Amino acid sequence: MNLLLTSGGVSNASIREALVELLGKPISECSALCIPTAEYGHPWCTPQSAWRFIAGRSPAPMCDLGWSSVGVLELLALPSIGAARWVPWVQAADVLLVDGGDAMFLAHWMRESGLLDLLPSLADKVWVGVSAGSMVMTPRIGDDFVSWRPPGGSDRTLGLVDFSIFPHLEHPDMPHNTLAAAERWAQAIAGPCYALDDQSAIVVADGTTRVVSEGKWRQLRE
Repeated sequence: MNLLLTSGGVSNASIREALVELLGKPISECSALCIPTAEYGHPWCTPQSAWRFIAGRSPAPMCDLGWSSVGVLELLALPSIGAARWVPWVQAADVLLVDGGDAMFLAHWMRESGLLDLLPSLADKVWVGVSAGSMVMTPRIGDDFVSWRPPGGSDRTLGLVDFSIFPHLEHPDMPHNTLAAAERWAQAIAGPCYALDDQSAIVVADGTTRVVSEGKWRQLRE
């Protein structure tokens, strides 16, 4: 899959342009499935915040970009309905819109649902993550961002990219997400690290990685 890993959604024209480039056609011609699952693992999230994401009323623009259609893919439901039912839904979509919340919880349910096993066959699809929906693709998120712990209690996520992400850099509602805090976090992460504010994103496509930003970001370790 091509990846658009954001901190705060498709929040500006540069990130939107990158998304259209990955899709290969206008947003208005693309069908989307949104995945709210990560919300249920994070103590700050509620049923109301999950609804806001699905309804396109989230602070992070995702479902409200003008898609031709938007459906909901709830990973918690997939094991009980069977792959024969849900796999064609994913195959028919152009893009997966993956909400934030808890990245460890999301990683767990990507494995349990079977979605992780399906990803290698979705080369023509686009994954757009916001916050935990982006962090889940990295090798580790660091203990600072773990609120739900899987069996074994590690901070390891899916490792589909080779870098880690510190999101919401210097966000006004997150006073602890400073650059100094990001630098301390990076010291515990073995591998490349990026800190992104909510106007920044990382594009992973065709074997290359690049940052798209109208805000502030920093590569903390190469």
